[in-house]
Amino acid sequence: MNFILPLRFRQKTLFYGIAILAVISIVFSIIGFEYMDEQDLAALNTEHSTQAPTGNVNVIINTQAKTLELYNDGQIYKKYRIAVGKSKTPTPIGEWNVVWKDYNWGTGFGTRWMGLNVPWGTYGIHGTNKPWSIGQFASHGCIRLRNKDVEELFEWIPIGTPVRIEGRTSKVKRDLKYKTSGPDVVALQLKLKELGYFQGRADGLFGTITEDAIKTYQTDKGLTSTGIATSEFCGALGI
Repeated sequence: MNFILPLRFRQKTLFYGIAILAVISIVFSIIGFEYMDEQDLAALNTEHSTQAPTGNVNVIINTQAKTLELYNDGQIYKKYRIAVGKSKTPTPIGEWNVVWKDYNWGTGFGTRWMGLNVPWGTYGIHGTNKPWSIGQFASHGCIRLRNKDVEELFEWIPIGTPVRIEGRTSKVKRDLKYKTSGPDVVALQLKLKELGYFQGRADGLFGTITEDAIKTYQTDKGLTSTGIATSEFCGALGI
């Protein structure tokens, strides 16, 4: 009996010792991660500018690199690391504008919200209460920044600011025609723009400019000029 009690005591002491070491390890890992994370984030910031840009600004978001670039009079001004949509809820590729701004827009959206004019859903650039998700495919389609970053950007870009989102486009699986809309229309518009037939914005809205571009392309290729992009037509374009 005298032997068993000390053994149990030693086992319990060993258990608590391991637990304490595990907690200490986690704490130092978090501190180290936060430090490295700050260094990584700082490395993205062009000239680490904290002054507001004075020229015309626009934003380019790359969903594969998971970066947001702010441009001032056509020159890159600052770059931020972001989180973007998961594969099942992708961030909308296309050419948009900031159409409204708000504070503390809702739970999980951080301290600032900048809404985009995407016609098939509510998408925006916002902060987050999950800063560890930055740099990941983690959202339901919106663009997340750290709260300190989105607060800075919020003050620098006005309503109407152009926002171009680049990345993998949607596969076209249906016939596209006048008054249809969606991410597949963006894919069509971007392809027509690449081929030199479309001069409008890739906004996912199939209007007369898109229709006329298709008709011109069909005529040039000896096809019947219908202005309709069938799934077969889009397949031939590689989209």
